[in-house]
Amino acid sequence: MKNSKTIYQGKLLTFLTRKERLPNRYLVDLEIVEHPGAVLVIPFLSRDKIVLLKQYRPVVKSYFYELPAGILEKGETLIACARREVKEETGYSVKKFTRLGVIYPAPGYTTEKIVIFKAEGLKKQKRIYQKDEIIQPLIVTKSKVKQLFRKGKITSGPIISALAFCGWL
Repeated sequence: MKNSKTIYQGKLLTFLTRKERLPNRYLVDLEIVEHPGAVLVIPFLSRDKIVLLKQYRPVVKSYFYELPAGILEKGETLIACARREVKEETGYSVKKFTRLGVIYPAPGYTTEKIVIFKAEGLKKQKRIYQKDEIIQPLIVTKSKVKQLFRKGKITSGPIISALAFCGWL
């Protein structure tokens, strides 16, 4: 980023500091996590069933109900990333993607932008297991999703946003 100082460059994220003048002319010191962007996919098996994931997140040492999602690799298109993530995490190939919207999960400190897609025309394939991911795909109905949400079992902001985009919350 322009006029920024890199504090740390990791495999995925870059941590920066930057001085910036706000529209009200106040000068602020920003701490920024630069993110390459991501996709999040709602895989529809039918009008009434989706593939939800139960995934272990080691950073918070807990399981979460999630949807297939992933970070864009350098030079990768959004659709290629979405296609790759659905196959890796659910074992399905996708015939059709529909872009539903965009969210910025934490715009106060990160540039992360997540593009949300609806996936239809799923066909079962061999799932590609990754050693660093513990994921259990589950086929659930809209009523089950709402029940999980009401019980406080769906707590990830991007997942809640995606389910709201498709009218499931």
